[in-house]
Amino acid sequence: MVVQKFGGTSVADPDAIRRLLAIARTARTTHGRGPVVVVSAMSRVTDALLTVAADAGAGHLDRALGQIEQLRERHLTTLGALVPAEAAAPLVSIIEDQFDELAAVARALAVLREVSPRTLDVVAAMGELLSSRIVAAAAIQAGLPAEWVDARRAIVTNGDHTSAAPLMRETGAALRASVVPLLDAGRVPVLGGFVGATTAGHTTTLGRGGSDYSGALVGAGVDAAEIQIWTDVDGMLTADPRLIPHPRLVPQLSFAEAAELAYFGAKVLHPSTIHPAVERNIPVRILNSWKPDAAGTLITATAPPTATPLTAMAAKRDVTVVDITSDRMLMAYGFLRQVFEVFERFRTAVDVVTTSEVSVSVTVDDRRNLDAIVEALSDFAEVVVEPEMALLCAVGDRLRNEPAIAARVVRVLEEVPLRMISQAASRRNITVILRQGDLSHAMERLHEEFFT
Repeated sequence: MVVQKFGGTSVADPDAIRRLLAIARTARTTHGRGPVVVVSAMSRVTDALLTVAADAGAGHLDRALGQIEQLRERHLTTLGALVPAEAAAPLVSIIEDQFDELAAVARALAVLREVSPRTLDVVAAMGELLSSRIVAAAAIQAGLPAEWVDARRAIVTNGDHTSAAPLMRETGAALRASVVPLLDAGRVPVLGGFVGATTAGHTTTLGRGGSDYSGALVGAGVDAAEIQIWTDVDGMLTADPRLIPHPRLVPQLSFAEAAELAYFGAKVLHPSTIHPAVERNIPVRILNSWKPDAAGTLITATAPPTATPLTAMAAKRDVTVVDITSDRMLMAYGFLRQVFEVFERFRTAVDVVTTSEVSVSVTVDDRRNLDAIVEALSDFAEVVVEPEMALLCAVGDRLRNEPAIAARVVRVLEEVPLRMISQAASRRNITVILRQGDLSHAMERLHEEFFT
């Protein structure tokens, strides 16, 4: 039995949902049980919902209500194209009620002029809750024995609204109670990703990209044979196709390589997706819902040896370098703890770190609290901030045992000014920080050297 997670483009319109149903039917025929279907919101819906909340909270009620009506029409039109009116009537009533409630929330926010994280989660969760209902109804109409599962009964999280963390033990128990009995009864459970609830029943979301994470959590919770991530690309590629015109498909890679690539910017996979799969040793396959017969990319605990020294590259734009310098760092202990406590206090993750005798340089891609961080660091050090930088990461298991590969990476980039160079303890990646304007050229040079 497999868990199939479908992204927003795979549920974007009636034709996309029909493709999804054909893929689910094939999986059911192949495995004889399931599948479990996890879906994102329809493409661009989550962004629209967040805009509704922001507009209402800023007092732009007419704009928010207009967006709500557009969303209402889109969902009802999609449902109408997939399910005859008589059969769709109960769900039409639910959709109407949901958007009426959203309009009421928008009116309240326009009065309060404040959008709390808890309210934002209630608004943002609507996309997945509605898309999963529509997919379940369309599956039943197409002859699949589907049943909708409220994701808030299946994924249990802490109360960190807008970026909640799943409670693994409680989530496992909830999945065994809500999803496994349906599988045992021969049903096809359909639920939304990205959404969960606290133990008290308050709606939460797992953060942007959290639908992939939900798919992996469900896969681990129901002991799936494979977790499939269906998207609109052929699989994991050797480089970002927005930067490299013709990247190659990576047919197979290890969990560790995939985790590095996802963390350092590979958009096809959410960074958290791998962890539940690793713990249960469940293969993850990335597939293209527009090309369901293509092999995609398989991610397993270990990958076969590759002919290329590197497996793939990933990049992040809009990175900021923060240099922290102080003579107090020389021959002292506790200084780094003091530095990183500041980042912890403002809940800002650090990607890359380099140090010297009297300075430490770090990179961040979340600038929301940067001014406050700089102010706090300035109490005990001199701080310099460099915006508009980029991170380029080359990943491959062969880096662990072939140090000449890392030297080759740096040599290929000898004409590119490099701000920082780092190799992680796992020695599966070498990461460089450079000016954002040099990123495309640097990636082209590396791709030509290692993959062409």
